[in-house]
This record gives sequence, C-alpha cells and structure tokens, in this order.
Amino acid sequence: MTGVAWYDTSGKGWLRDILVLLHLPYTGWHLSYVVIGAAMALRLDWGVLGWTVLAFFLALGIGGHSLDELNGRPLRTTRPAWQLWLAAALSIAGAVAIGVFIGLKETIWILPCIIFGGFIVFAYNLELGPKRFFHRDEWFGVAWGAFPAITAYLAQAYTISPEIVFVAGACLLYSMAQRKLSTQARFWRRKVESMDGYYYLVGDGPVVPHTLGYGTRYKITRRAIIGPAELGLKLMTWTVTLAAIGLVLTHI
Repeated sequence: MTGVAWYDTSGKGWLRDILVLLHLPYTGWHLSYVVIGAAMALRLDWGVLGWTVLAFFLALGIGGHSLDELNGRPLRTTRPAWQLWLAAALSIAGAVAIGVFIGLKETIWILPCIIFGGFIVFAYNLELGPKRFFHRDEWFGVAWGAFPAITAYLAQAYTISPEIVFVAGACLLYSMAQRKLSTQARFWRRKVESMDGYYYLVGDGPVVPHTLGYGTRYKITRRAIIGPAELGLKLMTWTVTLAAIGLVLTHI
C-alpha cells in the first residue's frame, strides 16, 4: 500500500503533484455541500450556483490545499514554495472577488461569509492559533461542512431558515466523521514505515503471542488497518455526491 492517500497516483513530477494537491474526491465531496445548500432554497439560480461552486473550488480545492502543503509537505510534492504561495494567493483572491460580485449583485449578507472564509482558509490550513486551535475537528466541520452549505443557501435565498441550519449541522457532523477516518488512514500511510506482529480471533486459538504452537495467527498489515477506514471514505464520498445530484435535480 503506497502513496500518501488512496487517490494518490503512481506517477511523478508536476502532473502527480497537481492531482494529489487537488484532492479531487474530497474536493468534490465538499463542493457537494455547496450544491446541497443551494438546492435547499425554494428557487434555484443556476448562474449563482455555478459562481458559488467555482469560488469554493478556488478557495478550498486550490487555495486551502496549497497552504496545507506549505505546512510540512504532507503530500510530498516537489513544487517550489513560491508556486504554492502564488497558487494560494491567486485562487483565494479569485474566490473573494467572486464572493464580492455575488454579494453586491444578490445579497449583502454574503460579505460576512467572505470575511469568515478568507480567515478560516488560512487559519485552518496553516494551523494557526494557540495549540493549533483552528486545526481541530470541529473547525474542519464548520469550515468545510456547514459553511459551504449555509453560504450557498444564503446566496440563493438571501436569508437563513431552520431547514438549512439542520442541513448544515448534518454537513458539519459528516465532515467531522470524514476527518476522523482520514486522520486514521493518513497516520498509517504517512507516519508508519513498518510493523511486525500478529493477532488472533476469539475461539480460533490463543489470544497472546507466547503460545504460538496452537491455533491460527494472522499477520498485522497496514492494509488491514487502513482498508476499512478508506473504504468508508470512498462510500461516503459517493453518498454525499449522489445526494447533491438528487437534490439539485429537483429544481429541473
């Protein structure tokens, strides 16, 4: 089991760096929250939805992930730091510009979202705050779960409703579950170089390794540890994507 994530490629060079930096499955996951939030509105403006999706793709898919890679190179890319800073600056500036455009054209209540979004993309990905305060599970849930859904709804409906609050809460919890599973998988992929040991099933032999002459033993592998978490992440990715598609189709 190689690579820094289950969607990593076996290639090298700039193409691999770009693909792994974009985190395409997870970026699509969180853009689905944008679609879900917008689809909760009674009337859907497809143009505004398109601009909102683009803004979050720039801020999260490019900007946030570029900043994250600057903080310790977790994806092991070879892009120079200045390229990552440039990509982050241009993409986040583009997202802010789109937000201002939507705010001035549609509703002024988008502007507080721009301020929060511009702050949290730096605070979370650069792990700012005392004891990395803004890099916790709950902030991930707020920034990449609840926030996209509420912002997209606000851009469509110009207000906040009880319905979107509950949906945003679901997006927050779903994102926190994603981060828990992803953190587990990333640790074993990126931090553990090797392991040595065995486990025993109840009723299939001894439960301690010093009596290996009896029963069946199974070798502990990284695949056995990571596999269930990553399968869950794959299924969750398709779940939220299909939910977004189904909800937005109700407006056709």
